[in-house]
Amino acid sequence: MAEGWAQQLKGDVIEPHSAGTDPHGMNERAIKVMAEAGVDISKHTSKHVDDVMYVHFDYVVTVCGHADETCPVFPGKTKVIHVGFDDPPKLAQAAATEEEALSHYRRVRDEIKAFVTGLPDNLEPEPAA
Repeated sequence: MAEGWAQQLKGDVIEPHSAGTDPHGMNERAIKVMAEAGVDISKHTSKHVDDVMYVHFDYVVTVCGHADETCPVFPGKTKVIHVGFDDPPKLAQAAATEEEALSHYRRVRDEIKAFVTGLPDNLEPEPAA
């Protein structure tokens, strides 16, 4: 979802790549809720972080705790930043209905959109007062 938002909202200033430390394939619910918001991620692929190690990154943003804990070291001056979001598939496991499951995806989708909207400014820490 983050790559889709970054392409849609910040494609003129950010070259986004999405990869995971334990990719599981494209999630149909994520595709659905992003389409509801006007962002088509249906052609995206689930990649392992090893598949993008050739890319020189200024920043790597981890979005889940597992990725933050297992993120590899990137070469050069890459800054790794963790911005934690809830894991919609994990939350959806306890959902009683499909609509309840989708509500978790929608909430996280909107939280990710808010974060991406503030890029690249919100990648730098606030200066101490």
